[in-house]
Amino acid sequence: MKPQRKLPDDAKTFPLPYYAVIFTSTLKNEALNVSPNYAEVAEMMLELAKNQAGFLGMDSARSELGITVSYWTTLEAIQAWKHHSDHRFAQIMGKERFYESYEVRIAKVERHYSFHPSIQE
Repeated sequence: MKPQRKLPDDAKTFPLPYYAVIFTSTLKNEALNVSPNYAEVAEMMLELAKNQAGFLGMDSARSELGITVSYWTTLEAIQAWKHHSDHRFAQIMGKERFYESYEVRIAKVERHYSFHPSIQE
């Protein structure tokens, strides 16, 4: 019998296929100095997304370019999230107060590879 592997808590192992919404952005200089600021709104949106049907998880990183990838079970779940009233308000606020520019891409994930050297064999 092959030994069981234990993935780290942060390893993303979603049932295939699933969808990724890839959001890349650049912030305006003042985005972190307004109230509510960008980080506060981003945290509120993450908590709201966690309660949406079809939401699987999220990865995010920010430096000069921000990249947020959210994972969803279906295109319909993504569409429902896009049109959620609180998310719509955050989108408007983002255009007006936070973002210099952004891009949204939606991709179907059919394969997933990972490397986790801390996995116990």
